[in-house]
Amino acid sequence: LGEVMAKVKPDAVIHQAAQIDVQRSLQEPLADARINILGAVNLLEACHRNRVGKVVYASSAAVYGSPAYLPVDEDHVIEPQSPYGASKHTVEHYLKIYSELYGIKTTVLRYSNVCGPRQDASGEGGVVAIFADRFLNGKRPKIFGDGEQTRDFIYVGDVAAANLAALSQGHGKILNVSTGTRISVNNLFKMMKELTDSPLEPEYCPPRPGDIAHSYLANNRARQVLNWAPRVSLEAGLRRTLEYCRMKNQ
Repeated sequence: LGEVMAKVKPDAVIHQAAQIDVQRSLQEPLADARINILGAVNLLEACHRNRVGKVVYASSAAVYGSPAYLPVDEDHVIEPQSPYGASKHTVEHYLKIYSELYGIKTTVLRYSNVCGPRQDASGEGGVVAIFADRFLNGKRPKIFGDGEQTRDFIYVGDVAAANLAALSQGHGKILNVSTGTRISVNNLFKMMKELTDSPLEPEYCPPRPGDIAHSYLANNRARQVLNWAPRVSLEAGLRRTLEYCRMKNQ
C-alpha cells in the first residue's frame, strides 16, 4: 500500500474498504478487527508517510447501537452492539489521533443503510440487494424477526456525493449520511414485490443477534456542513437497483 501511494502521490484518500457483515463480526471478531481496525491503521500510516492531506472515512450507524431516541444525531451516545460497530468506531479514534499528531485533515461519515446497483447480495450483504436477487430469481426473500424493524435506506449515488463534498469540506467533523426517514422491512418487501410484479411471499425467520430494532439518522449537520442533501427517493433507488440486477442476470 505504501509503495502504491508513493507512486500515485494522492492528495486525499476516501477509505471505504471494510468487512461489513455484522453477523460475520459476531462469528469472527478477530477477523473483523484485523480487517477494519488494523487495515485502517495501515492505511493511515501510509497516508502519514506519503503526506496525504485529507482522509474521508466511511463509518456506520452501527456505532450508535440501539437508539435511545430517533432520529439519531451525531451527539447520541456510542454503544455498539456488535464487533463490527465497535471496529468502525475504533477507527474514528485513530483518525482523530493521526489528525492531531500529523495534521491530516479528516472527516467521518456515518452511513445509514446504503443501497443501489452493484451491491453484493451474497452473505449478509444489504437487504435491498438480497431481496432484489431473490425476487428476480424466483426465491422467497427471508425476513428476520417480525419485519417491523425500521431502517433508513440511502441511495449509493447520494453517499458518493457526500464523500466528494467531504474532500474539501467538513474537516474534523463527524457527520451522519442518511435520508432522515425510515421504512419497515415489511413495507420494503411490499414495495419491491410491487416493482417486480412478484407473487412471492416472505419467509419469516428468527431474529438475528446484533440486529437493531429501529434505526434512522438525522442528517441536518451533513446538509449544513457539506451543502449536501439526498436526491434519490427510495422508490427511484429501488427501480435503479432492480434494473441493474436484471441486466446482470441476462
